[in-house]
Amino acid sequence: MSNSFVKFDGVQKTYDGEHLVVRDLNLEVKRGEFLTLLGPSGSGKTTTLMMLAGFETATHGEIYLDGKPINRLAPEHREIGMVFQSYALFPHMTVEENIAFPLTARRVSRTEIRDRVARALDMVGLSRFAQRRPAQMSGGQQQRVAVARALVFEPKLVLMDEPLSALDKQLREQMKFEIKRLHDELGITIVYVTHDQSEALTMSDRVAVFNDGRIAQLDTPAGLYERPADPFVAHFIGENNRLYGEIVSLEDSHCTVNCNGTLIRALPVGVRNVGEKTMLSLRPERVSLGLPADRQENTVNVQIRQLIYLGDHIRLRASTCGTDDFIIKIPNSATWQSALKEEQVISIGWRAEDCRALPHADGAAI
Repeated sequence: MSNSFVKFDGVQKTYDGEHLVVRDLNLEVKRGEFLTLLGPSGSGKTTTLMMLAGFETATHGEIYLDGKPINRLAPEHREIGMVFQSYALFPHMTVEENIAFPLTARRVSRTEIRDRVARALDMVGLSRFAQRRPAQMSGGQQQRVAVARALVFEPKLVLMDEPLSALDKQLREQMKFEIKRLHDELGITIVYVTHDQSEALTMSDRVAVFNDGRIAQLDTPAGLYERPADPFVAHFIGENNRLYGEIVSLEDSHCTVNCNGTLIRALPVGVRNVGEKTMLSLRPERVSLGLPADRQENTVNVQIRQLIYLGDHIRLRASTCGTDDFIIKIPNSATWQSALKEEQVISIGWRAEDCRALPHADGAAI
């Protein structure tokens, strides 16, 4: 047995006996870690969380918590805190009563309940709202109550299922940092589910990217963004340019790819043979214009199709290497605003280290 705090060992889940929603999941979560399960709808991330919580049963394999198997343990006996997307607060109870509920259910003494609830309210900044009911509070305040209720009984583990999806953008940003602050201050273990890559990248110690019931890549936020392991991760995490071509040479740690007649140097990731089809992944912010472009390993001409002003940066959509949707992001400046025009042909460049050649069977768009 490993020293992991949470462990999925060969876990599978099917609802109909044929289609696997979760396929041979092997995943370990460290004590005190903030791990996010990220992926599109139907990828298996929420089912994984529900199996850990005990609301779904694994079809095959075993789940361990703190070294003990929990597959046959009822949810209420797992000592896991849960924050739901819908908050799931009791409308007829006050904030204080909602937060106290897990302690009341565990027959904790009234004195201890009062002290713990007071600490929990203070922790989420809601001490003066103790006697209000959920309907009298904003969405962000209700979410804080749900977080306090999940933490008040000092659980071994806290699970969060898309807890910010019902909030507006400003509240989401605020709550992201509040949840991360609590994680850092309390040292609790959090497993968090979202389809929002921004939440995953800004809050997590590690992120498990799910695709079709499997983990496509498990890495730090920087690792996922800078070093995607396959085309799905490259496409799902952040924005990237995708160029399709064929490997024409492999040498040392680099390869050369023929993209619609243009030779491009890149880092090979999972491609092993000359003649193999590949998808090049390149982040828009890694592209240089003007004099810096001439100093890069890869230099190509592009024709600007569209200029989009986005405040802090300018977004260019251009044609090159067989695509009309090559994106370039550059910092906003008076120089660039006056120098760039639609239909203009300009030179751009990028480092080979910023361009990854990934396996791609047929060269078609994903």
